[in-house]
Amino acid sequence: QVQLVESGGGLVQAGASLRLSCAASGRTFTIYKMAWFRQASGKEREFVAVVSWSGGITDYADSVKGRFTISRDNAKNTVYLQMNSLKLEDTAVYYCAASRGSWGSRALGSLYDNWGQGTQVTVSS
Repeated sequence: QVQLVESGGGLVQAGASLRLSCAASGRTFTIYKMAWFRQASGKEREFVAVVSWSGGITDYADSVKGRFTISRDNAKNTVYLQMNSLKLEDTAVYYCAASRGSWGSRALGSLYDNWGQGTQVTVSS
C-alpha cells in the first residue's frame, strides 16, 4: 500500500500563490504517476494535474494551465503543486492521488489506487 499525506492548504487572497505538498510512503516503488484532484463544495471531483513518477512528464487541466505547476522530488517521495495567480474558482479541497496505471488514464480519478485525506484551499476576494 501507498500512504499519501497532503499539506500546504490555507486561506489566501485572489492573485496570491500557494504550494501544496504530498508526501508518499509505503510501497512507493509501485507508483507510476501521481496527480492532484480537487472538489469544490457541491461539485464533482475534477482532475487538476498529473506527473509521471519516473520521467517527470506532466499534464494539466485547461483551467489551471499556465498558473499551476506540478513537480516531484523522487528522493523525498514528494509531489508538489505550485499554484500561482489563484482565482476564487480555485477554492476546493485538493487531493493527492497515486496510480500504478498507464499514462493514458491519467485524468480518471476512479483509476487511482491511493488517495490522501485532502487539504482545503480557500481563495478570497
